[in-house]
Amino acid sequence: MKLIHLGDLHIGKRVNEFSMLEDQEFILARILSVIEDEQPDGVLLAGDIYDKTVPSAEAVALFDRFLVRLARLGPAVFMISGNHDSPERIAFGGRLMEQSRVYVSPIFDGHIKSVLLKEGTRQVRIYLLPFVKPAQVRHYLDESVTDYNQAMEACIREMQVNPEEINILVAHQFVTGALRCESEELSVGGTDNVDFEVFEPFDYVALGHLHGPQQVGRETIRYAGSPLKYSFSERNQVKSVTVVEIEGKGRIGVRQVPLIPRHDLREIRGTYADLTMRDNYAGTNVEDYLRVILTDENEVMDALAKLRIIYPNIMRLEYDNTRTRTNSVLLADEAVQEKSRLELLDELYEIQNGVPLSEAQRKYAEDVFELIREGEA
Repeated sequence: MKLIHLGDLHIGKRVNEFSMLEDQEFILARILSVIEDEQPDGVLLAGDIYDKTVPSAEAVALFDRFLVRLARLGPAVFMISGNHDSPERIAFGGRLMEQSRVYVSPIFDGHIKSVLLKEGTRQVRIYLLPFVKPAQVRHYLDESVTDYNQAMEACIREMQVNPEEINILVAHQFVTGALRCESEELSVGGTDNVDFEVFEPFDYVALGHLHGPQQVGRETIRYAGSPLKYSFSERNQVKSVTVVEIEGKGRIGVRQVPLIPRHDLREIRGTYADLTMRDNYAGTNVEDYLRVILTDENEVMDALAKLRIIYPNIMRLEYDNTRTRTNSVLLADEAVQEKSRLELLDELYEIQNGVPLSEAQRKYAEDVFELIREGEA
């Protein structure tokens, strides 16, 4: 049996105020071409279908077209909501869509939906676990749950996985050891971590949440990654479609089919004179989304407007010279950029007051940051 694993479409996303809708429509068409070539039995969509809990009408229309075309190609479709999605909006019409073999995770109520996918004599069981928080699991399953790892353990216990079957889990969580990038929110103190060992009952775990395609712990616990680059920290990633080939229990192969975008997202660096010299940009795709770093010691008047004559899709313009390096030591410190909001607040508070945050203050700050995260989603 063959499955296609996708995640983090983030339909409707804007990157540095540039709409990605046309690029997303292009890459979704590429994904459909891969699916048509591969002829999989099922497609796994591991959450963050949309970029906002209330997506735009254009984003909904684009995903609708994609889902209709996908269903017409023949594979069963298995879809969950991610932390950027509204579970209610993703689940809407789910029971009706099952008539077209499109299976959607319902709103979490303690029961985890599973579907037995059968093709002739071959069969696998697929569990659909939407993004869950400890508070939800505590309410429905286990009052002793205090963190994401315990929440995941409680959900998996509830599934009562049959070890004789080939079991696939579709989930949307952060697994300890996975590599994050700047487009993914760092949680307070790493409290959203889930240990990969909790997934032991499953033959393959199709994860969403992180944008870099990668395995975690073992080859069959994987993030498919986003189909497009959504931040400059992703500029060196190779986006892809993950193909999962199941020969039998314990015999699963994984490979990736690269995705070529309509516009790449990359960085160029040099003096204004270098970047505007035709010999230096001829043969490159000047319409790519760019972060331009000018190394001139003196600021170039109207540099952005002038550079956009050649490079129309410049997203960011920065300077790297003696002045900026002197003035931006703190901002350029990679250790600072990797710290969570709470850690930065704690350091600032101690600098200003001579003592660290109290436990009560930390708890209050955590609650405030959680509200901010939910609002940003």
